[in-house]
Parts: sequence; structure tokens; C-alpha cells
Amino acid sequence: MMTVNEVSKLTGVSIRTLQYYDNIGLLRPTGHTESGYRLYDDTALEKMQQILLFRELEFPLKDIKSILSRSDFDRTKALEQQTKLLELKKEHIENLLQLCRDLKEKGVSTLDFKAFDSSKLEEYSKKAKEQWGTTAEYKEFEKKSKGRTKDDNDGIMADFMKIFEEFGAMKDTDPASAEAKAQVEKLQAYISEHFYQCSNDVLFGLGQMYAAGDEFTENIDKMGGAGTAQFTYQAIKAYCQK
Repeated sequence: MMTVNEVSKLTGVSIRTLQYYDNIGLLRPTGHTESGYRLYDDTALEKMQQILLFRELEFPLKDIKSILSRSDFDRTKALEQQTKLLELKKEHIENLLQLCRDLKEKGVSTLDFKAFDSSKLEEYSKKAKEQWGTTAEYKEFEKKSKGRTKDDNDGIMADFMKIFEEFGAMKDTDPASAEAKAQVEKLQAYISEHFYQCSNDVLFGLGQMYAAGDEFTENIDKMGGAGTAQFTYQAIKAYCQK
């Protein structure tokens, strides 16, 4: 059995994120010490590997939870998909490395852009997600995003992150204020319009994820400054009255 601190050091996943995984039912500890600290056995660590592998496929946490809890979950199939994805990533990176070497040797006159083509990687990732994507939110997201170009998606994500920049501008105020409430409503409406129907329960789950200390927290804080992700969560929590 390993403590939560040992698991964090082994996996590179922060203690706060492991606590969040427990809170949302994604990865429960095997047990607890007499002092209440989380303990994990080999089975839990194997599940952690699956979680991290699906994260490489860029699956949302809520979809990973749904997949791993399915009675027909096929670990071998998941590993085959992950192996293929990593092979495609390796090929893509090797092409970019070779381009850098060629540019260094031949100069900028080498106008070759084939190395930037990630279409095979993106197509495989999309097919893998389609095979596992079973949640209502995921299906709605697929429907809403169908037909969008890369420019469309880039614009939607830029506007989405702009909302967090606006949260950052008010992070030193009361998260339960009318202004913060209006900003949460704006966030909720944007998610419902562009991604999937965002109920208060879904919104609260997202808020927890934003403040979990993972890459979500890092990206949000980059937009609005340190503390923005935590303020956003507190504002969502006040809005949802949790």
C-alpha cells in the first residue's frame, strides 16, 4: 500500500488532484490510515495508469470515469489505442525534429511544411474517442462541433478563455457578488451554447476541476493571473449554492 504522498511522487499527479479524483469518484483510495490519510494498492495504481493514458487521448475526466466504470471496459483495447496514438505522436515529433535539422543545415529556404501535418494523429484520436464516447455530454459536444473548422474551434476556445481573463479582473472581490454571479452565468451559457448543456451540477463539477491544481488551473491562472482558477471555483460554488 502506498500513501497519497508516495503516489503523487510516483505518478507526478499532485496530491490535490488525487484528492479531487477521490471526491468525484474517479479514483477512490483503497483505504485510509488511522490518521485518515489515503492509501492506494496496486489495483488503484493500475487504474491510475488508465486514467493517465486516457488523458493523453485528451478525454474529459467525466468521460474517463464513465468509461472505466463500464462493465464492458476492455483494458487490452484501451492499451492498443494508446500504443497507436503514441506511435503517431512519435512519428509527428520525429518529422518536426528532422525539419529543424534540415533548417539548421540548409537554412530557411527549405520551405517544407509537411512536418506540421498532424491529421493522422487527430483522425486516430477522433476515432478512438468515438469508440468510447458514451456520455450524453460527449455526444452533444460531438454534434455541436461537427463541421467546425480549426479556425472555428480556435475562435471558440479563445473566447472561452477570455471569460477566465474577465474572472481574473475581479478575483480580489467577493465571489458571491452580483458581478461574479453574472460572470458565472456568462460562463454557463457559453458552455451550453458551444459545448454541451451545462446544468448547475455539471457547472459545479467543472468548477472543482478548474481549481484541482492540474493543467486546468495552470491555464486559467495564465489568463487571469494567479488565483483566478480558485476564485472562479468559489464564484461557481456560491452561484450553485454548494
